[in-house]
Amino acid sequence: MDTYDVIGCRFKHYKGGLYKVIGEVIHTETEEKLVTYEDMDGTLWARPKDMFFGKVVVDKNEINRFTKID
Repeated sequence: MDTYDVIGCRFKHYKGGLYKVIGEVIHTETEEKLVTYEDMDGTLWARPKDMFFGKVVVDKNEINRFTKID
């Protein structure tokens, strides 16, 4: 998924938190692409793009780490 297609969109984390995607940044040392996002309290977070849009295994089921809700 292209991060720029979902800027401003809200996502639900598989553990229940709600977040808004702010954009994409590049790590200065590794040049790894990171998704930046904000929680409902205004705290900013960054996570590797592959991890943000990736899957996790919960109770032997593979699910999205974050699911777009709007």
